Order: sequence, then C-alpha cells, then structure tokens
Amino acid sequence: MKKTILTFGLISGVLISVMMAATIPFADRIGFDRGAYVGYTTMVLAFLLVYFGIRSYRDNDGDGTITFAKGFGVGASIMLIACVFYVLTWEIMYFKFMPDFMDKYSAYEVAKMQASGASAAAVQAQIQQLKHYTELYNHVLYNSAMTFLEPLPVGLLITLVSAAILRKKAQTQAAQTMVEAS
Repeated sequence: MKKTILTFGLISGVLISVMMAATIPFADRIGFDRGAYVGYTTMVLAFLLVYFGIRSYRDNDGDGTITFAKGFGVGASIMLIACVFYVLTWEIMYFKFMPDFMDKYSAYEVAKMQASGASAAAVQAQIQQLKHYTELYNHVLYNSAMTFLEPLPVGLLITLVSAAILRKKAQTQAAQTMVEAS
C-alpha cells in the first residue's frame, strides 16, 4: 500500500507543482480571476491521479476488491502528498521569486473595484483589508495554512467520488460459482 500511495502521491505532487510553477508567474498578465480557473483546473488534473492510485491499489494490492473506507484512505493519502507539494511549491515561489505577488493582486482588486464604480470609502476599506492580508501572508505559517486550504476541497471531493466509484466488495464463493456456471 505504501508503494502505491507514494508512487501516485509523488506523481500527483510533481504534476501539481510543475503546473503551478508554469502558470503562477503569468497570473497578473492573464488576470487573477482567470488565473484562479486555470489553477483549479490544474488541481483537478493533478488529483485525477487519486482515482488511478485507488484503482491500482484495488487491482494490485486488494485482489480486485476495496471498501469505500480503504479507498478513501488510499486516496486521501495520495491527495495529502500532492497538497504538501502544492504548499512547498507556493512557499518557494512566493518568498523567493514573487515577493510582490500580493502587491500585484491588491492592485488588481482595487482597480476592479474602482472600475465597478465603488465609492471611495469602499475602495479605501478594501485597500486596508488587502494590506492586512498582505501582512498575514508574509508569515510562513499563515501563508502555508491558507495555501493548504486551496487544493484541499478539490482533493477531498475527487477522493470521495473516486472511492465511491471504485469500491468493490469480494464476491462470495456461491456468487462466484453462479457467475462461472452462466
């Protein structure tokens, strides 16, 4: 089981990291709203390996059977490895290569509010809130925790669906004999 989890977890983690590293530097150019769609799409693609990991475990280690709970455990382990890769990649990119990311994001949000016709007071309140978030994001633990929460819901959903689809109970001896006789 450990080999399957590590294999698919590492592949999923590398995939999510590579896709993040390839897209995040262009977030301000493509627009932060569209960048979120790209980001979540890449998460879904990387988390598809959860499905294949559960299936591999079922077929190779589980003798063709797996319970929902066991499938969820395998899938959650794969997903958590990928989430750790996601967080580590973001932390490296944010603190080493993109320390101005929050400034660019803040400028984008303020410009979007101004374009929508928001009042000067609302814009000023948004600026203060964004400054607060920028300060928080400069703390590694806060940044890591918030970053971990980004892919977690996507990964959990894919894990739940995959475990439900792939669950397969062992057939009883009588049922196997009836199937073989048919």
